[in-house]
Amino acid sequence: MRKLYPVLMLSAMAAVSCKKDFIQLTPDDGYTAGNYYKTEAQFKSAVIAAYAPLRDVLINDYFTSEMHSDNTIYQPIPGNRGTAIVQRENVSDFTNTSTNDYANATWQHSYTGIARCNIVIDRLPAASFSDSAKAVLDGQVKFLRALNYFKLVRLYGKLPLFLHEVTKADDAFKERSSVEEIYNQIIADAKDAIRELNAPAKFPQTGEATKGAATLLLAEVYTLQKKWSEAETLLKTMPAMGYDLNADYANAFAPSNKNSRESVFEIQFLGGTATGNTPNVLSFHFLPRSTDTKLLTGISVSNTSTGGWNTPSSDLIKAFEPDDKRLDASIGIVEGTYNASSYFGYSAVTSVVNYTPAAGKIGVPYIKKYLHSPLAATTGSSDNFPIYRYSDALLLLAEVLNEQGKSGEALTPLNQVRKRAGLEDATTTNQGELRSIILHERRVELAFENHRWTDLLRTDSALTVINAFGKEIKKEQPFLAADAYVIDKHHLLFPVPQPEKDLNTKMDQNDGY
Repeated sequence: MRKLYPVLMLSAMAAVSCKKDFIQLTPDDGYTAGNYYKTEAQFKSAVIAAYAPLRDVLINDYFTSEMHSDNTIYQPIPGNRGTAIVQRENVSDFTNTSTNDYANATWQHSYTGIARCNIVIDRLPAASFSDSAKAVLDGQVKFLRALNYFKLVRLYGKLPLFLHEVTKADDAFKERSSVEEIYNQIIADAKDAIRELNAPAKFPQTGEATKGAATLLLAEVYTLQKKWSEAETLLKTMPAMGYDLNADYANAFAPSNKNSRESVFEIQFLGGTATGNTPNVLSFHFLPRSTDTKLLTGISVSNTSTGGWNTPSSDLIKAFEPDDKRLDASIGIVEGTYNASSYFGYSAVTSVVNYTPAAGKIGVPYIKKYLHSPLAATTGSSDNFPIYRYSDALLLLAEVLNEQGKSGEALTPLNQVRKRAGLEDATTTNQGELRSIILHERRVELAFENHRWTDLLRTDSALTVINAFGKEIKKEQPFLAADAYVIDKHHLLFPVPQPEKDLNTKMDQNDGY
């Protein structure tokens, strides 16, 4: 009996412990999904969290945009055939498959951003702060959700359409909605954002999404859909919001001029090593692989494991007209020689304009517009990355005017961009000729800003341009495989990521994969 007594006591204690409030699963001194989304400050933090995945998308974005076009190529490294290297090369070469981690990362990070937007959108109505404050927060996440879906639909076509917070497992598995349904939602979100957000109050801006950002996003959607007049109406509202071109093209990218009058929306970065800083690491990615990048970065650091990507193509360099100021502002040349490991030893930095290699040296072009001091070793710089600039709006306006037969009027925004570049005005009013001039102008004005591939898609130019580029670049770069840059209609979309299909059997695959 004495042995049973402790057991009975434990049983009694267990019975007491099962009363309703004895075990507190939600601690009073900690935040959970159930008690966090209450105050305006908490929702502002949640909105900041919805912006954050844009940085993750950006780190892979140039593979699925500039490198997936005729603008840039990569530096070969035959001694390293690791999966990470080969998969990145495959995206550039149009030989990627559904298991390519670098193409698939865009899907993953974009849906992370969408999920965070949905949480805010669903929980805002129950919050107790002012409706005006709610509207600004709702407008920002509606813009971000639209931006993420716009990126995804152009790259992958049909998509699972998530519009609410996922709270149970069954809700996480959806069939792909039609492209039309996706665009309808993008348009609805962008319209809400335009209605709820304000134009920039002052310059420099805070970096948050504004009415101008949502306006340009919706105008780009309408341009893609050939809704020319709707896009024209939107684009003509932007000058009244205070946007204008900087006097100097290069100033649009200088860290000292972030969020300027020319900026419509930028991904924000802060260099240095202080806690909370988020440096832009792309400066190192866009330089030739070297054991010492000091001539370009100002610090002795190796980028042998990160560099060699997004190298300006000779085709792009030749596309700049004589005296175009944007060439020297966008691209530089580093001279040197390759060692046995295919690493480049920098010996001199020079201008790309009328460049001729020095005797015994090789000149490798690099992206100059995002390379600003100070850079911290391996962590990066304070350079923001532009998603939308006002010159993009001007060139879109020229495009939609020309497509409506208003070619004479289209010359005004087009020449505003050309004049800053130091070029003579375009004068032709032939619609076909002007169409080609505007697409060319977008290529050189927006080089390395991740617009080229989607511009080729929108203008039905991708098949012709990429196949022609492939024939020429393989003469210049013999390391490229025979099937590189040989594309047909199925290459106009990326495959649905295989890991996503394995998890969600309701999703089908794009044709050809």
